[in-house]
Amino acid sequence: MRPNAFDVLKERGFVQLVTDEEAVRKLFEAGPVRAYIGYDATAQSLHVGNLFTLMSLVHLERLGHQPIVVLGGGTTMVGDPSGKTEMRQMLEYSEVRRNIEKFRRQIGRFLDVKGGKTLVVDNAEWLLELKYI
Repeated sequence: MRPNAFDVLKERGFVQLVTDEEAVRKLFEAGPVRAYIGYDATAQSLHVGNLFTLMSLVHLERLGHQPIVVLGGGTTMVGDPSGKTEMRQMLEYSEVRRNIEKFRRQIGRFLDVKGGKTLVVDNAEWLLELKYI
């Protein structure tokens, strides 16, 4: 029997606050759970701060759950809506594409993308078609 993913993440320090621990534990016991994280491609490389989220997905993947990584090829093309005092620097689309491909390779070192255990998508695939960007 596999360990409960919630318990593994909690034991390893990935969990700080939970509204209903028992409900989350039951969710992971009920079957495969999909979990996602998104990264905007504003830099040429993922950084050490991204390691925390990647490692949480590694644990989930190893325990039979499905990580989904959303790369922000589309959202990188718009200003940062997070309320910062300065907008992030706008990048040329070709630079965003290069960053996305670098991210894909880096993520593939940690997660089983080729084998299909982890899904990696680029939100430019659907956002650019909307013609809002």
